[in-house]
Amino acid sequence: MTSILLIYPFFKPRFDRSVFRFPPLGISYMAAALRRAGHDVSLLDCTFTKRKVAMEKALETNARIVGLYCMATMIEDCFLFADLLRNRTGLLVAGGPMPTASPDLFLDRFDVVVRGEGEQTMAELLQTWEKGLDLESVRGIAFARKADAASGTGGNVVTTAPRPFSGDLDHIAFPARDLLPNESYLSHGKRAYGFSITTIMTTRGCPFQCDFCSNVIFGGSYRERSTENVVDEIEEALGLGYERISFADDVFTMNPGRVRAICREIETRGLHFQWECLGRVDTMDYPLAAAMKKAGCTRIFFGIESGNDEILGLMNKKITVNQARGAVEAAHRAGLHVGAFFIVGYPGDTNDSALQTIRFALSMPLDYLGLAMPQPLPETGLYKRLFEHPGNEPAGFSKTKIRFGIAKGKAHFIAQKKLGSLGRPALRLFELITDALFRLLK
Repeated sequence: MTSILLIYPFFKPRFDRSVFRFPPLGISYMAAALRRAGHDVSLLDCTFTKRKVAMEKALETNARIVGLYCMATMIEDCFLFADLLRNRTGLLVAGGPMPTASPDLFLDRFDVVVRGEGEQTMAELLQTWEKGLDLESVRGIAFARKADAASGTGGNVVTTAPRPFSGDLDHIAFPARDLLPNESYLSHGKRAYGFSITTIMTTRGCPFQCDFCSNVIFGGSYRERSTENVVDEIEEALGLGYERISFADDVFTMNPGRVRAICREIETRGLHFQWECLGRVDTMDYPLAAAMKKAGCTRIFFGIESGNDEILGLMNKKITVNQARGAVEAAHRAGLHVGAFFIVGYPGDTNDSALQTIRFALSMPLDYLGLAMPQPLPETGLYKRLFEHPGNEPAGFSKTKIRFGIAKGKAHFIAQKKLGSLGRPALRLFELITDALFRLLK
């Protein structure tokens, strides 16, 4: 058996105040797939580990092959591990959103980049590498071919053909949760939220192409797991001591009929647990929300993003403001806690449309409001259309102005929750003053 170490290099950022911590599904799926293929797999989830301790643990495994997961916020630590392990392992592999989007960024430090959905690719890569065969036959990877002085060929980067997406998700092994620090996640959840919670992904991909959304792993695909397969994994997760489930699908409510079937299966098996999910406003109505509530759903989050139909069009959201209001009110009426996410200062926003978004968000019965700056992630329409480098200021609005708009919206939302109708006169005055200040800022 080949010894493999998979690393999830997440360490709490210095100024991060978020309490949300969920077990990493992607790398757990990879661990399960490699174990099924007969390899000896260990998994290092750094979420609750100090950086120095994690580095020591990585060295202690003496793994022949090391795979690192990387998203945009993890690049620095991903590279630290790569530099540490580069000459101590036979094969160093990078995977995840950032290596998929920008493989060239990783090939100075890694032997191979796995692009996109990785379970089958990684298993085939290891089999090919162990046999000493040419890696160019493996679909879904990129690697730097070294120069060969004897033949006179120069070095070059090889990007192989994309690998087709897995057609039958039920045949993919459940995430290897037994390799994760479950006790740490359980205790953290109870301490931070009052309950333990883990994630389950019942579908892969999203058929929509929102201008700002990065979906480099699953592309424009959308595939579903069967109802029975999903609820089998729910039972497995609950058996580990988790009290709640957060469905991590890009859009859990994409197929309302399937959601109803999952709800019925939960009830048929007599499972009693609370759960939450992400939904699209154009798939949500009161009967669906009521069925979800009956099956244990407590919270739903919608990515609405703007309170202006013209900006929603620029975002390619394929929804309307009226649909958003209808979905939020339907979920609220069914007894669900409702959260919504909005982007302030999207390229194309004017003073009027940005303030309209904030007012729209404040006008709905929301229990949670997320306001954020536009982020130009690699491989998104927003990045390609407007930015040369991530982090540039959106066209028209400065970061200072956007931050002020976000702070104003959050402060109003919190005060509105605390003061209720009694606070309306004061909040109206606050709105008038802060609207004027927002307009003055460049």
